[in-house]
Amino acid sequence: MPEFLAEAYAPRDALSIAALRAGDAARAAEQVSRLGAPVRFLGAIVVPEEEICFYFYLAPSASAVRAAMTSAGLRPDQITPAVAIWPPAPGPQAT
Repeated sequence: MPEFLAEAYAPRDALSIAALRAGDAARAAEQVSRLGAPVRFLGAIVVPEEEICFYFYLAPSASAVRAAMTSAGLRPDQITPAVAIWPPAPGPQAT
């Protein structure tokens, strides 16, 4: 399933609000998924100095991400296809 990065305004002094919004984003993604479009919220990164929050999703389309974010009360400024690159899983430890 494609990955998307959504950008939304996050006031510099509202880090705790952004954390609460991440919970809202996860619940809204589950709700949208039950309605037919599989959306999974993967997490968020807040950049207080830039007053922006990046939300990361798995979804079939940007419109499904927008529906989930809108349902959570979030207003994305931009939703862009993205690719997450994670470090490889550690192998078994030698004994």
